[in-house]
Amino acid sequence: MMEAYIITGASKGIGLALSHVLAEKGHFVFGVARSFPENWPGTKSFVYDLTESAGIPELMNNILAAVPQDCSKATLINNAGTVAPIGPAGSNPAEEISRSLVLNLTAPMILSGAFIEGTADLSAQKAIINISSGAGRTAYEGWSAYCAGKAGLDHFSRVVQKEYREIKVLSIAPGIIDTAMQEEIRGSSEADFPLIDNFKSYKEQGMLSTPEETAEKLVRLMEREDFVNLGTITDIRDYQ
Repeated sequence: MMEAYIITGASKGIGLALSHVLAEKGHFVFGVARSFPENWPGTKSFVYDLTESAGIPELMNNILAAVPQDCSKATLINNAGTVAPIGPAGSNPAEEISRSLVLNLTAPMILSGAFIEGTADLSAQKAIINISSGAGRTAYEGWSAYCAGKAGLDHFSRVVQKEYREIKVLSIAPGIIDTAMQEEIRGSSEADFPLIDNFKSYKEQGMLSTPEETAEKLVRLMEREDFVNLGTITDIRDYQ
């Protein structure tokens, strides 16, 4: 059965790893990113900066025009995001706060809305997977924008699941992964992020999951027979 996946932030980290895993399974994979590696494995790539929120509905329309109408599943994976700005709320630049909230919350909201509207006549099983974070559920000093965005994403997911019971909505924390975001965190200062030594030790002690390991876990989760019955707010570490 043909399945279609739309992945944001598809050019690196979890998004790239998911693109590889899903493409290898023979699924249609449509990626969104500001740029793509030369040998990106998916079906079709869409170069777009998601901070340009006004154009997102048109972007989704263009993507859905390429999705086979007879696919058995259609899934949107909102993966793109940023941890910046890192620092106390009083020192974060206005433009960085705005960019953070657009990437982590506004863009997924608009993408989800456009996906819901654009697939209304599609008979396929539909799902929206929002890549959240434990930071949306626990307060971390130095991450006010990131925590706020992910908390908003969780609550948005709860509302959408109530509004559209025929669509499976999942907001999932993917664990601690060895990506460029982790490098950015370790490159910050203790003054900006008091827990920096913890994150450095995660790397030194080999406690970080690889993007590939995380992608495999996410795909296995989506393939579960009881997938549609999973709680809307969840953590991948609960499904080892």
